[in-house]
Amino acid sequence: MAKDNLPTSQASFARWWRQVLFVPMLHSKWLTHDVRARLTTKVTAAERGHRGEVFLIIENHLPIHSAYHMNCHERAIELFSAYRVWDTEENTGVLVYVNICEQNLEIVADRGISAHVSPTVWRAMCDKAIAGLANQKVEGSLTDLLDEIGQLLSQYYYLEHDPSGNELSDTVVFLK
Repeated sequence: MAKDNLPTSQASFARWWRQVLFVPMLHSKWLTHDVRARLTTKVTAAERGHRGEVFLIIENHLPIHSAYHMNCHERAIELFSAYRVWDTEENTGVLVYVNICEQNLEIVADRGISAHVSPTVWRAMCDKAIAGLANQKVEGSLTDLLDEIGQLLSQYYYLEHDPSGNELSDTVVFLK
């Protein structure tokens, strides 16, 4: 979702406790080396044929020291900045942030692509992927989402001859 669409989160002891009590070994078994490699390949495929950049971050849980005050949307914005997804030539970076503990997914799109895609489209894409996550179809939901983002970027930033240049790494970032 675009940066301006959600209010800042309210402090939450429940959110903080979920992060403290989260046991990664029980919830992120699906994220094997092979799955990460396939998702990285899918990011690369989603970037073909256009000038957009897609960046995928999967995180076990919110940082404990921030979880009381920070929700997944705010964390996604923080990572959008930290990983410089905003720093593409035409402002076409799109961050997909998945938080395993919260079973949440956020999309943060830079101003270039957000000028063309409404917040309701981004939210619908998030909601569809979250439904897949809830049904234990994590990899399939993420690959479908990456395909959809690639199609959107192609619609607005199509290149007939896609250069091999890449402004952001395609490698999936996994934050434990």
